[in-house]
Amino acid sequence: MSVSSYPIVRLRPKAEARAIRHGFPWVYGDELVTDRRTQGLEPGALAILEDAERRTLGLVTVNTRSRIIARMIDRDPEAVIDQAWFEIRLKRALDLRERLYADPFYRLVHAEADGLPGVVIDRFGDVAVVQPNAAWAETHLEALVAALVAVTGVSAVVKNGSGRSRGLEGLPEETLLLRGDLNGPVPVKMNGAIYMADLIGGQKTGLFYDQRPNHAFAAALSRGQKVLDVFSHVGGFGLAALAAGAASALSVDGSAAALDLARKGAEAMGASDRFATRQGDAFATLEALAAEGEQFGVVICDPPAFAPAKPALEAGLRAYERVARLAAPLVAPGGILVLCSCSHAADLSAFRNASARGIGRGGRRSQILHTGFAGPDHPVLPQLAEGGYLKALAFRLDG
Repeated sequence: MSVSSYPIVRLRPKAEARAIRHGFPWVYGDELVTDRRTQGLEPGALAILEDAERRTLGLVTVNTRSRIIARMIDRDPEAVIDQAWFEIRLKRALDLRERLYADPFYRLVHAEADGLPGVVIDRFGDVAVVQPNAAWAETHLEALVAALVAVTGVSAVVKNGSGRSRGLEGLPEETLLLRGDLNGPVPVKMNGAIYMADLIGGQKTGLFYDQRPNHAFAAALSRGQKVLDVFSHVGGFGLAALAAGAASALSVDGSAAALDLARKGAEAMGASDRFATRQGDAFATLEALAAEGEQFGVVICDPPAFAPAKPALEAGLRAYERVARLAAPLVAPGGILVLCSCSHAADLSAFRNASARGIGRGGRRSQILHTGFAGPDHPVLPQLAEGGYLKALAFRLDG
């Protein structure tokens, strides 16, 4: 498509064009002139973005159904979005991950930071799971997948079309195998542990690679300790702790399927004799463990996003405070409490304050040992603070 074939969309006079010139990748609905022609664009359509003075800013994808009405795709307004275009971006992303990790198990594409807005790709050896969370990615999925296979050589590709982001873009939920064959969970070696990732029926893409460095930090403090891993999914912190020599690990989660995968991971590691699971509501289980007089040398709580967006912020911070309040009494004197948040709307300061309040209300005093974030396969665009969603705080509680 030549430049003249792309429609033009224009910023309103009060929109901050300078921020976009300096790398901010989004245009919100109230910043764009939404005339009849713009409203008529199909979700995911490509257009040239101009500022209010008709100066070209670049090539964007437009979705008038989304709060993020336009996303910068390429600074070159004449760019052609085809398989070759995707291959260039995927090769750049792959180069970074191959420098970071010896084995092909990582987040290959982290959306805007890797130049593919709204696209997440996790790699599990010969299998890749693609999350096309923006309308343009859905439209160009065939070219994206062809480029992915060409660049990485994966033999199977799963489309995971679930989650809140797709709903905000007006996209349907669906998860299906696009290429190749997939038989059962995929074993993933990470931090010495073995995780069983369900790439079709599991949460998100099947495994949370973002916690890799935080798993490692908590595991290093777990040698010889009794460990409690709450909101454990497929065994994240607990299995890493066992690999580092924990005396025992108890994984708590609401999902029976996730806990079954965690048990299979422990079995694959030869650690079944030190591993136990408990299915149920996390808050109720924390209360029950306290009533039973249980205490642990290391307690980790890694809940889902309680504050995924600003309207949920206050309620989300109260939930994080409650987690800390219920978990603190379960930590043995001088023990470690690791609290995590993957909420975009709760920044580090707000999360840290909520956690500290909860620990205090739980009757304990603390010191912060470590603040962790997502691993380097989850790069952050400097202009987009929302990309740094994951926070992990390690506290040492009073003895």
